[in-house]
Amino acid sequence: MKFLFAFISFLLFSVSSINAQEFKVSGVFTDQENIPLPGATVLHKESGNGTQTDADGYYELMVPEGKQTLSFNFSAQQPIVKTIQVTENTTLNVQIAEEDVMLDEVLVSAIRVNADTPVTFSNLTAEEMAPRNLGQDIPILMNYMPSVVTTSDAGAGVGYTGIRVRGSDATRVNVTINGIPYNDAESHGTFWVNMPDFASSTESLQLQRGVGTSTNGAGAFGASLNLLTDAVSKDPYAEISSSIGSFDTRRANIKFSTGMLNDHIEVSGRLSRIKSDGYIDRASSDLESYFLQGAYTDENTLIKALVFGGHEITYQSWFGFDSATIAASGFDGNIETNRRFNIAGVKYDDEGNFEGFYDNQVDDYKQDHFQLHWNERLNNNWSTNLAIHYTHGRGFFEEYVDDWYYTNVLFSGDSQLSFLGLDNFTLNGEEISSMDYIRRRWLDNDFYGTTFSVEYQKENMEFIAGGAWNQYEGDHFGEVIWARYATDSEIRDRYYDDTSNKTDFNTYAKLTYDFTEKLSLYGDLQYRRVTYKANGNETGLVDDEFNFFNPKAGVTFRLNDDNRLYFSYARANREPNRNDYESGDPEPETLNDFELGWRYATPKVKINANTYYMRYKNQLVLTGELNDVGAPLRENVGDSYRLGLEVDATLLLGDQFFIQPNFALSTNKNIDFVTQIDGELQELGNTNISYSPNFIAGNNFTYMPTENFQVSFLSKYVSEQYLGNIDAESSKLSDYFVNDLNLQYTLKTNSFFKSIVFSGLVNNIFDVDYISNGYYYTFDVTNDDNSISTLDGAGYYPQAGINFLVGATVTF
Repeated sequence: MKFLFAFISFLLFSVSSINAQEFKVSGVFTDQENIPLPGATVLHKESGNGTQTDADGYYELMVPEGKQTLSFNFSAQQPIVKTIQVTENTTLNVQIAEEDVMLDEVLVSAIRVNADTPVTFSNLTAEEMAPRNLGQDIPILMNYMPSVVTTSDAGAGVGYTGIRVRGSDATRVNVTINGIPYNDAESHGTFWVNMPDFASSTESLQLQRGVGTSTNGAGAFGASLNLLTDAVSKDPYAEISSSIGSFDTRRANIKFSTGMLNDHIEVSGRLSRIKSDGYIDRASSDLESYFLQGAYTDENTLIKALVFGGHEITYQSWFGFDSATIAASGFDGNIETNRRFNIAGVKYDDEGNFEGFYDNQVDDYKQDHFQLHWNERLNNNWSTNLAIHYTHGRGFFEEYVDDWYYTNVLFSGDSQLSFLGLDNFTLNGEEISSMDYIRRRWLDNDFYGTTFSVEYQKENMEFIAGGAWNQYEGDHFGEVIWARYATDSEIRDRYYDDTSNKTDFNTYAKLTYDFTEKLSLYGDLQYRRVTYKANGNETGLVDDEFNFFNPKAGVTFRLNDDNRLYFSYARANREPNRNDYESGDPEPETLNDFELGWRYATPKVKINANTYYMRYKNQLVLTGELNDVGAPLRENVGDSYRLGLEVDATLLLGDQFFIQPNFALSTNKNIDFVTQIDGELQELGNTNISYSPNFIAGNNFTYMPTENFQVSFLSKYVSEQYLGNIDAESSKLSDYFVNDLNLQYTLKTNSFFKSIVFSGLVNNIFDVDYISNGYYYTFDVTNDDNSISTLDGAGYYPQAGINFLVGATVTF
């Protein structure tokens, strides 16, 4: 911590030494429709100083008296340059013209929305993420967005991380990258650990809460998250970034761009390496990633070819802290005194004496992505987008299966020879039916397809039609790489060998029509066809086909330049995932989503408020239980709903302060819930949906004493929630309130380096012991009188206390 205090003292000293007599130039940067643009860079050419527009498009810079030149850089081929004469504090508002619009925006224009669309959404730009982008995953960087709850298996934001929106888990958040689906086609999950440091190649992201607009990939049942990767850079640059922090966390990356070569071609890229021991014992991460992009652009054409991917090796920590299991294993089962304990890889001898932990109980997975995008602006009204993509993933879980532990603690048959398809044998006169062994469970998959759209715009109308065809082919198989006893198995024998195949086709049409200057109508129709075939001991034989029709409609009313009201209705249908088939005979689910909202925006104040009612039929809710690789299990629950109020704001308090509070108040219910307890079906009435806190609040308070120094104090509160659906007190997860401190100082130079940016992040600054996630399970036991009693248990994922990250980025 001495280094951190010295770092802060250095920044404060640097700030206090700055004293210049200047005038303020300020204003609002807006798009063609006069909507504020956040995250644009405003540079003072003469001094090299700069700033970014805030969430309301507002900026301000201190410049000397006289003739001054300001450059406004956004996702465009050329920056907008303005030259003004400064003799006093000056207001300079800038609006983008048609010729300034960059075709990069077409990559996501078919699925993103703006303030005139009747959809509830929030944006997050690279500039807003940058001060905290020190190696933690994208979900952690999104933690302070409205209705968002995040968690980390390893407890410190590196490795396996998760996100929930409005109580819906990651399998129900549709994620696209440049409009290409990213969710795993079978599990519907999003594994950010496979793309470490991807935030460093993200230009911006938009989180649409609720159903949102029609998009590619599985339907959204809680939210849609779409990411836009780095825009084409006009000027060449190189960046070297490095950070270090608690739990031996280290990150290093290098980024570069050639700038525009011959005014048409740009090549850019990134290499990253992240390592961390994790807060939880042995929850280590060794992560590598790359990003390479080539672009050709002219006045009306943008062609982008992207190759990116990652390789992750993480020691397993998905079992959490289950007091009962840990105590049965012979360890301290008190989470207060042993909260960093990790049961993964435990080893015993034949008598049940603890022997240590297996040193390679890891998840080892590689994933490579290829995308080719062709955007064409045919004229001022028509533009097209065509993309093809291919993703190849391969890797395994390596596990030590300890015979004593699986037999006496887990009561699992995994250590039985019959589980491996082998026959019992006799050794020294004793029949051997089980043994210790090490297995690898493999996944080798391919995902490929195309997306397409055409857009027509004129003064009072925008029409978009598009769709996608995607194919998934997956192999699941298991190998034994070591065994306690020799058997008649052969090298590379597979004790299971399953295949799966999924085809996903969708087509949609969207229309936004300005009926009057104040009234705008929105319509969106989507047809989606899914076929899924799988075979396996867990899933059985699956051969399902689904045809979904998803209509959406809404209206936006502009009260005046500052106020907008909107109302929308959207329907979504969604197929079960692979784990659902393993658990039984699942039904597809349907969601009807109603959104009513108000948007208020001025240069100094921005407020978004909305209510929502999400009514589900056959919702596949989380049961609280996990499968043997830590994946959550779900079940159909009939009728259920989510009803809530969300409010977020940005308030500029003078020239140096702003705050960004948000809160979400909700009720989330299973209607007339029925379950089996003590061997009998019981009607529990309306129960709380699992993992759905009724109150979530966040705040960002930022102080900017100068243009190149900022201090942010960030707060997050999550109310208590249930880990199951029966409102059992033993399934209740306590509320928590945590705070982070974030600092950033930019040192401009006139030397070989353009700038050096220092960042510091103190997470959980008040050292709160809190738990952000867990699981809940029930099991039946037969009593002496043959009656059945239902018992339960819970596990938790403790998060780190106070911890820090500090880093520096050098730009050439």
